[in-house]
Amino acid sequence: MSNLLSVQQLDIAFGKHQVLHQVSFDVAAGHIVALVGPNGAGKSTIMKAVLGLISIDHGHLTIDSHPVSMTSHEALKQVGALIEYPGIYPFLTGRQHLELFADKENREANIEQVIKALHMTDYIDHKAKLYSLGMKQKLGIAQALVDRPKLVILDEPMNGLDPEAVKQLRDYIRQLASEGTSFLISSHILSELEKLADDVLFLDQGHIIRQTSMAELVTSGGTSYHITTADDADAKSRLIALGLPVLTDDTDPEKIILLQKTPQTLNQALHTLLTANIEIVDIVKVQHDLEESFLDMVNHQQEVK
Repeated sequence: MSNLLSVQQLDIAFGKHQVLHQVSFDVAAGHIVALVGPNGAGKSTIMKAVLGLISIDHGHLTIDSHPVSMTSHEALKQVGALIEYPGIYPFLTGRQHLELFADKENREANIEQVIKALHMTDYIDHKAKLYSLGMKQKLGIAQALVDRPKLVILDEPMNGLDPEAVKQLRDYIRQLASEGTSFLISSHILSELEKLADDVLFLDQGHIIRQTSMAELVTSGGTSYHITTADDADAKSRLIALGLPVLTDDTDPEKIILLQKTPQTLNQALHTLLTANIEIVDIVKVQHDLEESFLDMVNHQQEVK
């Protein structure tokens, strides 16, 4: 499967503050990629760089093999985006907003399709000044989608949406992805990304700390093992020395919590302990959701530092 978006070795600094560090990833055609990270991790910065809105210090970005920068925007004709808050003209109707964004080719059909898909029919011909927060958010998303772009970038698209609207958006994104549209999405609502994304990029302090498919995360990366031995302190120190992803429980510092980053992680840990003649008393497998997996990885990064 070909890559529609390619980001390679991206470095960005604002003054003396390094915001992104050697960030590299690809978005395949028809794939939904989730950017996950705490506030200040660099998610919005990546999106703005992909859209040519900010300058980069090192690295390069391409969309459909065409370079993107602050002075090279040709590839952006194929991109729809909603970054932070939608730009709304209060005295225009929702339909008039979409007419501003829609290309002449298949204009009316594309407008009607996005209105129907996002369930906006009841208010689309009202002036936007009368819209609720959720209605404005839907309109911003509709503006990004109306031209059927190859790549869509959505920063916190679920903001202000009620559960029904979130499901409608999720279903429409899935439909467009099945037709070949690629998505790069950030959200703090990790439970929704878990239902939506094909691939996940975990970002912390400007570094990609893990890049994986959602399927792999569920089967391996979303799992940890609580290991009890005859000598937990010795066992834990040996696993940490080996570089295995061992987390710390503040209420029980000697407790061994092994984050399964790869299918081989547990085997490596058990081999190390058995070779050292440390008796293994118990192993408990714990399945994590996306939020727990992310928090575990961030905590592990902090412990490594």
